[in-house]
Amino acid sequence: MNASSSPLTDAIAAFALGRVVPSEEARAIALLSFMDWAAVSLSALDEPVARILREEMLDEGGNPQATLIGASGKVTMRQAALANGTLSHALDYDDTHFAYVGHPSVAVFPAALAVAEHAGASAEACLDAALLGMEAAARIGSWLGTQHYNHGFHQTGTAGAFGATVASGRLLGLTAEQMRHAIGLVATRASGLKSQFGTMGKPFNAGLAAANGVEAALLARRGFIARPDALECAQGFADTHAGEGGDPTRVLNGLGRTWWFNDVQHKFHACCHGLHASIDALVGLRSDGLKAAEVSAVEVLVNPRWLKVCNIPSPVTGLEAKFSYRLTSAMALTGMPTGALDVWSEETCVRPDLMMLRDRVKVSSDATIPDTAARVTVTDRTDQQRVAYVDLNQPMSLADRQSRMAAKLDALLGANRSRALQELGAGLKGRSAGEVAGAVNALGE
Repeated sequence: MNASSSPLTDAIAAFALGRVVPSEEARAIALLSFMDWAAVSLSALDEPVARILREEMLDEGGNPQATLIGASGKVTMRQAALANGTLSHALDYDDTHFAYVGHPSVAVFPAALAVAEHAGASAEACLDAALLGMEAAARIGSWLGTQHYNHGFHQTGTAGAFGATVASGRLLGLTAEQMRHAIGLVATRASGLKSQFGTMGKPFNAGLAAANGVEAALLARRGFIARPDALECAQGFADTHAGEGGDPTRVLNGLGRTWWFNDVQHKFHACCHGLHASIDALVGLRSDGLKAAEVSAVEVLVNPRWLKVCNIPSPVTGLEAKFSYRLTSAMALTGMPTGALDVWSEETCVRPDLMMLRDRVKVSSDATIPDTAARVTVTDRTDQQRVAYVDLNQPMSLADRQSRMAAKLDALLGANRSRALQELGAGLKGRSAGEVAGAVNALGE
């Protein structure tokens, strides 16, 4: 493929800079993701990985361009994107899009907010740019495909970097040529390994995506030249990162008119999204009268892709617990509030009753089960079996999303801060991105 044959990059660049008018539903869901992003960021301020990045960025110093959440001073746009992106994924409690199994908001919002603040853009322009970036990430990630993800690449960091570039480039007013160069440049920067799951490296992938997107867009604005088809060309990103690639027609269909982002999933359990369907299934059985003391065996059946993502059999830390089918099954069966943050601890991992239940759980795979689903079979002490199947992709109304999000914000922030954040979200019109960034930061003080 030569440098003039880049249909995916060309289409994404045109979309990023065009006069796209997002649907009201897409904007409303993007606003929910923004509030979700802010809440999980504020709740993670004391996490070690957040503190380390915050201290490092302040120690580096630089021009005060953008808000560093959790600090009184400002840092450069790139630094803010890196630290705030890492912060927002520290709890692994942010949204997920299953079109590419990536976390859109933590890669794109930190980049968009940092650039919009320094550029003096409005909060509405920032939200729209982030929405376009998250849409681009979903479509590029889907084009890269399951092969890319299953090979070991973390799509939050890889596809997310392209989304962050789109959002940053739109806010910086890049030309179409500059946007193509920015996309080509970030192709050589996008990174993220699934082998980091369960460590500080996983949230760092999100921060890297945000920072790489900001950097690529800033350099392209100054005239930095890259190969503009580096996403698609021979020895390009897809070619070298196990991307399925191929004809991009499928992922470009309806671009700018229909919104894949609307299918984003917001988390209501504070752990890897791959665990949520099985947790919901077991919670449902418990609600129907199943008691933990009656359980003799549990089989959790999921898509094979999750076995290398969230199947730590015997976790010993709270972070590892967020990636364990066996332990989260035990937690769900005993009625632990998996939406609360304080249950994800070393103490939970070594609780005798949970360990006993954990060791009765068998995790198996079935390629016919969708990525978003799980089937659980619980056998009781009389050899009776109860089966539950949950698919997270079942449609949820906007009203239900808003109601569940409000409850999540209350649980994370308390009633007063939750109300303040929801009022901030409802009042974006007429405010600058800088004002919004400052208001979010103030909620953490």
